[in-house]
Amino acid sequence: MVTFRNNNGRRNTFRRNDRNFKSNGDRNRYSNNFSNNENFQRKVPGRNNHNAPKLIEKYNNLAREALSSGDKILSENYFQHADHFTRILNEKGIQKKSIYNDRNSIEENNSTEINKKKIETLDKKDKDINDLDKAHSEAN
Repeated sequence: MVTFRNNNGRRNTFRRNDRNFKSNGDRNRYSNNFSNNENFQRKVPGRNNHNAPKLIEKYNNLAREALSSGDKILSENYFQHADHFTRILNEKGIQKKSIYNDRNSIEENNSTEINKKKIETLDKKDKDINDLDKAHSEAN
């Protein structure tokens, strides 16, 4: 016959030394920053759609399988799901393109401004060199 020792005393002394452990009495002492559904907003609205290509493939496969088994309604439902994720993927692509275009236009504006400044400084240096040449030729 196997006998089990009562480890409650040893377990409690171990947990008292643990900094992260809170006993039931300590839980109400600390206020948390989470309110009951006030101004709650997710990081990204909607579902986790970063796997949209996989989900499109999944629902298309399910729709084909449902069609082969003869269930037209279920297959249409799956095709609608696939269409939904196709639209999401297209929207994300449009957003990425607009962000990319915005960055490129900013970089182009910055590069044209830098080029203008370089041209201005080169023109100024040429003018200074020409003035020095005139002064040198007048002195001789």
